[in-house]
Amino acid sequence: MKSNETNFIQLLQSGKEDALEYIVDKYLPLIKGITYKVLSPFKNDGMVDECVNDIFLSIWHHAKDFNGDSTKFKSWVCSIAKFKAIDYYRKSAKNMEIISENLELSPTDSAEKEFERKVSRSELMQLINRLDPIDQQIFIRRFFLGENTEEIGLKLGKTKASIDNRIYRCKKKLKVHSSKFLMGGSLV
Repeated sequence: MKSNETNFIQLLQSGKEDALEYIVDKYLPLIKGITYKVLSPFKNDGMVDECVNDIFLSIWHHAKDFNGDSTKFKSWVCSIAKFKAIDYYRKSAKNMEIISENLELSPTDSAEKEFERKVSRSELMQLINRLDPIDQQIFIRRFFLGENTEEIGLKLGKTKASIDNRIYRCKKKLKVHSSKFLMGGSLV
């Protein structure tokens, strides 16, 4: 049975992929618009696309929870899109705060403070250079370029879990090396 305006909800709740295709065709512009509106401050089309995919996955997994007609379905889809996009926004904003705390320069700072920050960045880069080349690349892509772990994994041919594990180990190594450095230890 082919999905149409009258039966797509019932078919979706029955797990028919044709219904999901129908929903993608019908609601993609609406969902993408909502998602883009929320996530546009990050200027990251990859994040928007990833969020849209998660929205459709959420619709697919929670279709049986929906009760109502196609008008209510549209509102339900919009709610899922809005809240999923807000989740992505919060997650990305939190990551950006962490990065900006480490790299932010204030125009009211004195020359001495600016010099100290530049030295700290230089030290950070020295610490990063101590990592294996693949870990350096992952760390820079994640924390300086703001790429998510799935994007990094795709670009490097690794799984998301493997990238997450490497980031965890990198942070641990950097923390150990930075403590040694601050206590007068050698970077070599």
